[in-house]
Amino acid sequence: MLAPKRVKYRKMQKGRMKGKAYRGSTLNFGDFGLQALECGRITARQIEASRVAITRHAKKAGKMFIRIFPDKPISKKPAETRQGGGKGAPEYWVATIRPGLILFEMEGVTADVAKEAFSLAAHKLPLRTRIIQRGVTL
Repeated sequence: MLAPKRVKYRKMQKGRMKGKAYRGSTLNFGDFGLQALECGRITARQIEASRVAITRHAKKAGKMFIRIFPDKPISKKPAETRQGGGKGAPEYWVATIRPGLILFEMEGVTADVAKEAFSLAAHKLPLRTRIIQRGVTL
């Protein structure tokens, strides 16, 4: 699963997810892409599940690019623990997503294969997404 090798600080604040993604909102590597339509968080497990779904459907055809990385630690206190005693230990890693961000890209496959692969991947994600093609929206 994806996780940073090192971070400057172990724990991070929640933050706000407002506005649109301007960086990372265009196709750079492939001909087809999966674009987020709402803001939210995607965990490393969800990214991995989507990656597996795409690669299984595409078989050995084409190349896939993952455009997001889970670089934010989410901490959690143990169950049945009283309040106080500080912030909980880091539990898992998430990528913060804003509307317009390209999550995955593919090249070297037909439109039908890319559409079905991204459809399978979208079912693994907690956000609404759309499939885009270089020049057109599917």
